[in-house]
Amino acid sequence: MAISQLSDLIFRTSFHRCTIFRQCHPTSVFLNPPKNTKNLKYGKKFKWSIYQSLVDEQSLAKNPTVDMKKLVEFLCEDLPHLFDDQGIDRTAYDDYVKFRDPITKHDSIDGYLFNIAMLKQLFRPDFQLHWAKQTGPYEITTRWTMVMKFVLLPWKPELIFTGTSVMGVNPKTNKFNSHVDYWDSIQNNDYFSLEGLVDVAKQLRIYKTPDLETPSYQILRRTAAYEVRKYDPFIVVETEADNLAGNRGFNDVAGYIFGKNATTEKIPMTTPVFTQAFDAEKSKVSIQIVLPSDKSLSSLPAPNKEGISLRKTEGGIAAALTFSGKPTDDIVREKEKQLRSSLIRDGLKPQSGCMLARYNDPGRTWKFIMRNEVIIWLEDFKLD
Repeated sequence: MAISQLSDLIFRTSFHRCTIFRQCHPTSVFLNPPKNTKNLKYGKKFKWSIYQSLVDEQSLAKNPTVDMKKLVEFLCEDLPHLFDDQGIDRTAYDDYVKFRDPITKHDSIDGYLFNIAMLKQLFRPDFQLHWAKQTGPYEITTRWTMVMKFVLLPWKPELIFTGTSVMGVNPKTNKFNSHVDYWDSIQNNDYFSLEGLVDVAKQLRIYKTPDLETPSYQILRRTAAYEVRKYDPFIVVETEADNLAGNRGFNDVAGYIFGKNATTEKIPMTTPVFTQAFDAEKSKVSIQIVLPSDKSLSSLPAPNKEGISLRKTEGGIAAALTFSGKPTDDIVREKEKQLRSSLIRDGLKPQSGCMLARYNDPGRTWKFIMRNEVIIWLEDFKLD
């Protein structure tokens, strides 16, 4: 299938859906056209386009009291059902509803629901609602993550979108009559955004990820440069390594899971293999294999070789930059520098040190489809 056809198919289905349930930045549904547009901003960008004339002065006078708290509570309960058998409650929306995201638009609840149905057929959508709150007299903002696996392509790429949605309320009906999405990964969120189209196309590339257990994490935010993830705790078997891209010590930790331990127990293989530098100078590096999530420190056999140890990582918030190819120490250091610079630019607080995650056997995987990640733990992250 040609890229243009594939893109059109993906955008019409997947992005419409993001439009509805993604949570929104505190933008603006204006009751009357503002006289001075200089003060209208969405983040750092002017958002005069958000003005939609949802209500007028007469409608406000007729119904000045709308239970916005109740509508917020409704969204928190209703939106998680976006792609399950229950589905969303269409009676909460006006028949005429403006749905917009960077590459999709609909002007009716029927069009929006049709789009959701198409997404369920073409993808395996996983929608997560992080929060919803009132951000204006007749406006609710939500923040969300949506992960979709495109099943029509043989390698089944994952499309990841995070962002916010601004939902306008019609005070005449107490129903939603506007829904506008903003993606974290692009600057131009107006419809139709070529930047948004490119963002989707980039996510269709091939990365080879083995069908093995990985550390569990939730994607909180995806920008053009990195993902912010919330990792659950996990256990590693580790030993000393020489550098981030090196393999020294791998045979020792691999030997542990293959039965070279106190009870000769064989433990299932997982992915990725981590190498972790604990300080900025990268003077201390360990190589690690993650152990299955059903294991605990008390249930695991003791290592029977000196220099090998078990350790529980408590999890937390980390940023990850994904790249392909065979990683060398110079490449990893450059990617770490790039990621750290992006985080500081965005006002985040990266910790010292970093990790390299390698998902593939370099002897059995083509370089251009190899999946590698540089990961940096963050301090004091808040999902605003």
